[in-house]
Amino acid sequence: MVTLMLSVAGCVWLFLGIWGVTVTLPTRLLAKNFPEDVQERLRPRLESLPMSPRRALGWVILALFVAGYLALFIIGGIDGRKQGFNFWQFFLRFLTIGAAIKAFDILALDWFLLTKTRFFQHYFPETEGCAGWQDFGYNRNQQMRQCVMIVIGSAVLAWLFTLL
Repeated sequence: MVTLMLSVAGCVWLFLGIWGVTVTLPTRLLAKNFPEDVQERLRPRLESLPMSPRRALGWVILALFVAGYLALFIIGGIDGRKQGFNFWQFFLRFLTIGAAIKAFDILALDWFLLTKTRFFQHYFPETEGCAGWQDFGYNRNQQMRQCVMIVIGSAVLAWLFTLL
């Protein structure tokens, strides 16, 4: 049950983080996750944005976003220690959480939010009409690398929590 709750929390956290950063902190860091034609259209805007209270809030949101992800896995690890998990139980928990978040990222964010809605065009009107918004799978290689890193990261975390 804890694994399921942490997985759902991770998906919600991912959406809130993407939304918060999109609204408050448009940067190259965010834009590098968009299709190439969208990045090109955003480049002039991103290069001319001054620091403002809104963008400072965006950096706070980004820091909370990272801290929230760390907390998900730490909570999962601490609970696993209390439950007497072995390496494989930790590994399965961390892999399940990571895979659920990655599946949400691909299906809900990349497929639905990016290609089926006008979510990002609302915040970045200069990207209206970019073909990349309809190109599901444009970041396939990046997604595959992340999937491999989820497996490796799950093994490392399982090993670390087994040592504690």
